[in-house]
Amino acid sequence: MNRVTTEQTGRMPPGLTLVSVPIGTAWDITLRALDVLRDADVLAAEDTRSLRKLLDIHGIPLRDRPMVAYHDHNGDRARPRLMQALEEGLSVAYASEAGTPLIADPGYDLALAAREAGYAVTAAPGVSAVVTALSLAGLPTDRFLFAGFLPNATKARREALESLGNVPATLVFYESPKRLDKMLEDAARVLGDGREAVVARELTKKFEEIRRGSLSDLAAHYRATPPKGEIVVLIGAGKREDISEKFVIDALRSELDAGLSVRDATAAVSENTGWPRRKVYQLALDLSRG
Repeated sequence: MNRVTTEQTGRMPPGLTLVSVPIGTAWDITLRALDVLRDADVLAAEDTRSLRKLLDIHGIPLRDRPMVAYHDHNGDRARPRLMQALEEGLSVAYASEAGTPLIADPGYDLALAAREAGYAVTAAPGVSAVVTALSLAGLPTDRFLFAGFLPNATKARREALESLGNVPATLVFYESPKRLDKMLEDAARVLGDGREAVVARELTKKFEEIRRGSLSDLAAHYRATPPKGEIVVLIGAGKREDISEKFVIDALRSELDAGLSVRDATAAVSENTGWPRRKVYQLALDLSRG
């Protein structure tokens, strides 16, 4: 599907299109996304009010097309209706409340069901809060791990942070403004007070904020100044010399279980962790001998 096709035929090909929409500023939308929203037979949205507002801003009429709410609380009920539309050869466009569908978004089950049923699934890509935050944070972007939302409960949240502590990559999380100070406090406790971090808040909006500092400093700031709005938290990678032997052994075991040779597993884990190849090789040998 492309712009020429929809303009020439006035109708989109059948299938499901995942439409990325702005995370704040309404003009951060692609021309192709506008084409899809204009020409699709059926519109589905995590938040129909947000999508209606976006259509109004860009002068796209809903006409007599159905707009189906599809979110975490009604997916099982709404999905059959959308699958029926696909079976009838119609084009369905699904939009998140904000940003890119399927990134911490309920559209995953819909896309999976459509794909498994043999229907065409494509995307009109665009804005993502994760990528936008990474581009502004000033932390390394050559390797990053998006971990979504951490658990609400303190114990579970700390355990999740512990499991990510030695990952040699920038960590990216979504967080609620109501939990931000507690999340940062737990991260400082588990990952280290001085670990570099960034809070990106209200991206692309009027009160956009990019605040950098140590985890402990950021926790203190937001404890004293409760934030509002949409938040992305980025935490710098741990120093390679801090990566534990247990992490290296677990990484080796995973590579060996996947069928890699001792030599190839050693090379991969040594490169990813910065551990000396000779030391990693000895651990790999020990594991391979059972």
